[in-house]
Amino acid sequence: MIAAYAARIDPENPLAGLELGEVPDPSVPYGWTTVRLRSASLNHHDLWSLRGVGLSAANLPKILGCDGAGEDAEGNPVVLHSVVGESGHGIEPDEERSMLSERYPGTFAQRIAVPRWNLLPMPPQLTFEEAACLPGAWLTAYRMLFTNAELSPGDTVLVQGAGGGVATAAVVLGSAAGFRVFVTSRDDVKRKRALGLGAEAAFEVGARLPQRVDAVLETVGAATWSHSVRALKNGGRLVISGATSGPNPPLGELQHIFYRELRVVGSTLGTKKELSALLDFCVAKGVRPVVDSVFPLDRIHRAFERMERGDLFGKIVLTIP
Repeated sequence: MIAAYAARIDPENPLAGLELGEVPDPSVPYGWTTVRLRSASLNHHDLWSLRGVGLSAANLPKILGCDGAGEDAEGNPVVLHSVVGESGHGIEPDEERSMLSERYPGTFAQRIAVPRWNLLPMPPQLTFEEAACLPGAWLTAYRMLFTNAELSPGDTVLVQGAGGGVATAAVVLGSAAGFRVFVTSRDDVKRKRALGLGAEAAFEVGARLPQRVDAVLETVGAATWSHSVRALKNGGRLVISGATSGPNPPLGELQHIFYRELRVVGSTLGTKKELSALLDFCVAKGVRPVVDSVFPLDRIHRAFERMERGDLFGKIVLTIP
């Protein structure tokens, strides 16, 4: 079968290690099954893997890709839950959970083997391209908003870095749920697009807000950390799921955190139950993932180049022949 995989690790030039070619069909352990993939979506996790973060040279070659949708062995449309080991089904005793493409081959392939437990029915209202966006960035945003930020309709939330996959999902989901959504971006076009998706107001990065907010969703990291902390109401929640600008902010802002009793909550992906709820939410509210661009699998290098440049709004999706 055809797959895209990490053949080498190169922290300085990650795309030098990305290859597309023939690989063996997946083996299917007891309790697992195969899925014929139709679409997959890119995440920054894939780029970090090519840099050697969470993926060592000893585990190469490794098929990349965390998110995907396709057809199960009976031909039913399914969405893949990306976390292997959450339930214990189909793995060794005491095995720690991992994302697809870390311990096990990922979704940038024509076929994949996963534990049966990891499959969810794909709603007929969604396309394969839309469904493939949900298990990673959109599930991350769902968990950040509805589980970890503890928001109620009418509450205010600041989403840093409009345009990225998680941030775009948070704007769409938050506005559909009745939250007042503020966004930031250095790019005026991205600010305007965020307003079109339901954000109440859009600001330049670091700008003074009209009021302090109940929660901040942080995926940018060092570049926006101080702004995120200072934007919160007393007792507010700062939920962080990434650090694309770097993990070490110049100021920790600890005095603000302890004196104003702020809560900093780490958030990673989501559970299968949350993914099921996200699918239901999309159907009930008519919400659909924002797709930046679609590439065939054989143009995966172009897709990665676009993601690496950062000049995108929403998710990059692969179609798999």
